[in-house]
Amino acid sequence: MDENQIERRACVRFKIPGATVSCKKKALFFAKPGYIEEFCPILDISRGGVRFLTQNPLKENTEVVLKISVPGERIPFTMKGTVKWTSPGEGKSYRYQVGVQFYPYGEKKDQNLPGNLVKIIALEQKFMEKADEGKEPSASDKDEFQI
Repeated sequence: MDENQIERRACVRFKIPGATVSCKKKALFFAKPGYIEEFCPILDISRGGVRFLTQNPLKENTEVVLKISVPGERIPFTMKGTVKWTSPGEGKSYRYQVGVQFYPYGEKKDQNLPGNLVKIIALEQKFMEKADEGKEPSASDKDEFQI
């Protein structure tokens, strides 16, 4: 996605260095078991979805199950969602980028566990703080500290 495009999402996106996703199509009666692609790099994630790189294009509106692995976390967490878009990859290693919108959070069958929302919020706070710490102070920030 172009960095200059207008942001339409309500949820803030953040990066988790080294995070990966394994993707499989939602189980149907005739679907093959197992993940169609594993350990795909996550470009960014939010409370509402994820953008990752893959070798295989996924069709829009495909229902998927994602296993998200975060460095330093012992157990990956599983999210369900729908592919919203696929586009050519920006690099040479992976051919496509995929955007998945997560299903709502709740206790019903096709919802994501509320505990996963808590986990994503905790990761958001952790990695947004790290991103903020690594930024150079802006000109307005520097003015505040001059004597």
